[in-house]
Amino acid sequence: MKKTLLLLLLFPFVAFGNAIWGKSGHRVTGQIAEEYLTGKAKRALDNLLDGHSLAFVSTFADDIKADRTYSKYSAWHYVNYPLGMSYKDSEKSEYGDIVMAIEECINKVKDDNNTKEDRVFYLKMLIHFVGDLHQPMHASRAEDKGGNNIQVQWFGEGSNLHRVWDKNLIESYGMTYSELAAELIDVDRKERKAIQEGTIYDWVDESHKICAKLYDSVEIGEKLGYRYSYDYNELLFKQLQKGGLRLAKVLNEVFG
Repeated sequence: MKKTLLLLLLFPFVAFGNAIWGKSGHRVTGQIAEEYLTGKAKRALDNLLDGHSLAFVSTFADDIKADRTYSKYSAWHYVNYPLGMSYKDSEKSEYGDIVMAIEECINKVKDDNNTKEDRVFYLKMLIHFVGDLHQPMHASRAEDKGGNNIQVQWFGEGSNLHRVWDKNLIESYGMTYSELAAELIDVDRKERKAIQEGTIYDWVDESHKICAKLYDSVEIGEKLGYRYSYDYNELLFKQLQKGGLRLAKVLNEVFG
């Protein structure tokens, strides 16, 4: 307990970043993205990742949280700014944020002067962060630590608004990541083009607006379950789908 308190005092910003989408959600976005990669991007990724899939490496940025060597990357998983404000107009964190992280990772991966080891590290981080960007509670407000302080009940067990969107919803649905990805992977060309339009700045503001609605979807201490799943599973699936399609766009551009 003393050790935990000490870590929080030393690294207070760590508390804001949970494992977005859990492992399943990240793997869903990775598997969807692979379906829409160009041939050139596929070859480059196969070379850098030694044949591993995007789903396989998609949880890397969460896995390394167990190693304090990587503590500086904790703030890269999210961004906090006031509801109703755009990211561009917001005050930026001295520790960085998810938008800065994605831009930094893209630059590192594209630079052929970097070692393969460095490019692979930032590629894995990039794959994860584009997924993170589409979990609305990772583009939220600072005062409640991205919904972590909004305590609720999930089927009778303690949870919070952030965790509901990280893992409770997707785990309660009961499908494996590959089963869920298979259901979300087919998107017609017109819809896919519409989803992939815009920039990282547009996408983070989109998640931020969704987040504002999610704050209104619960009350502190509320008992959530089947009704909440019924009301919000469609939005959950849409965000996972967007994350996958937009990850494909980013990777196609990086390796184009």
